[in-house]
Amino acid sequence: MSFSVAQSESMNSFSQGSPGRDSSLNTWIDWLLALHAQEVDLGLERVSLIAKRLGIDKPAPFVISVAGTNGKGSSVAMLSAILDAQGYRVGTYTSPHILRFNERIQLNGQMVEDQQIVDAFTLIEEARAEVKLTYFEFSTLAALLIFKNSRVDVAVLEVGLGGRLDAVNLVDADAALITAIDVDHVDWLGDDRSVIATEKAGIMRSQRPAVCSDPQPPQSLYDYAQTNRIPLIGLGRDYNFSQTGQAWSVSGLNGQACSDLPVPALKGQFQIQNASGVVVLLSMIRNELPVECESIQKGLSQVRHPGRLQTFDVDGQNWLVDVAHNPQSSQALADYLSGLENKSKFTALFSVLNDKDSLPMVKILSPWVERWVITDLAIPRSTSLTDLHELLLKAGVAEDSIMQMETMDDAVELACEQYGPVLVWGSFFTVSQAFQALETTKRITG
Repeated sequence: MSFSVAQSESMNSFSQGSPGRDSSLNTWIDWLLALHAQEVDLGLERVSLIAKRLGIDKPAPFVISVAGTNGKGSSVAMLSAILDAQGYRVGTYTSPHILRFNERIQLNGQMVEDQQIVDAFTLIEEARAEVKLTYFEFSTLAALLIFKNSRVDVAVLEVGLGGRLDAVNLVDADAALITAIDVDHVDWLGDDRSVIATEKAGIMRSQRPAVCSDPQPPQSLYDYAQTNRIPLIGLGRDYNFSQTGQAWSVSGLNGQACSDLPVPALKGQFQIQNASGVVVLLSMIRNELPVECESIQKGLSQVRHPGRLQTFDVDGQNWLVDVAHNPQSSQALADYLSGLENKSKFTALFSVLNDKDSLPMVKILSPWVERWVITDLAIPRSTSLTDLHELLLKAGVAEDSIMQMETMDDAVELACEQYGPVLVWGSFFTVSQAFQALETTKRITG
């Protein structure tokens, strides 16, 4: 069964007090955040039921799902840029967003309009009736509905948390990509990398192509693939990549999958690892989704992904923001900093969620930081100022280099007053709130 906006307006089973088609997107989002008592409620039964009611459990002729701890968003961005360059109509779903909710749902690299999302929310609210949905489940369903109505050729879906029980996994993907695997979201996924790999493996489907771009994944990933008859191709096992100057190539898979590829337009040496998985996956599905090497080259040269090693100027002061939020991504950030010509130490504007393995994160970045500006993000799962202070001391940070601010606005203001460059990191939310504060004060100049 499928629903239209007109049908929705003629029916009267909306929840008491829910927004409607004429409500703003911000009104809807505020309502959704208060709708479900739990921020995360893993499981597919509820969200799959609504997807089937709406007829969106297959949102596109071809679906690619992407899971992993780090590199998911960058890999989705590369897939989208390459497929767009080939001429496909591409829908991408990612999370979380940095400034606008619309960042999560894009068509050929462009955010969809507020009204498209509001219309989708309206239909989902009508279809769910008595079924409880989380904010993320509503978001996922909205993306699938928009992709179906927009008649995209291919949907690229980023898994939000884990894989097996994530809302995105309601869709039986035609191909799967698993990026770097590390410990993260310990409250839901635990701290066993082998178990985490099995959770992420849940997005793969029997006899459908899958690629892992982690060079050293837990054996449990390959065991899962073998048990479930999944043709999983892995970096370091089935394929490799090599770089010469500003070009790189993929080898394996019966020879060169594609050679003389440009280094991705995203900063960081690790992006070639992410790109290798993208290129190999596209090679595996070329019969169903043909892509020429020229499109791969163009897509890699033009790909963009805000919030990842992003630099800009604030009143003459250099700022670097990165959403590194676990030890693995923090190490990637440190590796990038070690390669910079300018070795000036940073003022770190830092905050982290309380379910992260944050002590090694701080220890990894400490050599590049002269002073720390910390603040409580004031959201669920945020770490208090007291705990942030204790965390830094435990990591060996000197007391006199720690500055505590009550709000992000105050933290940004203080960072702007410091001498030298500023590094914003620790969480997507840290980056998002810092951007919002800079935007409010109109300090961003480039």
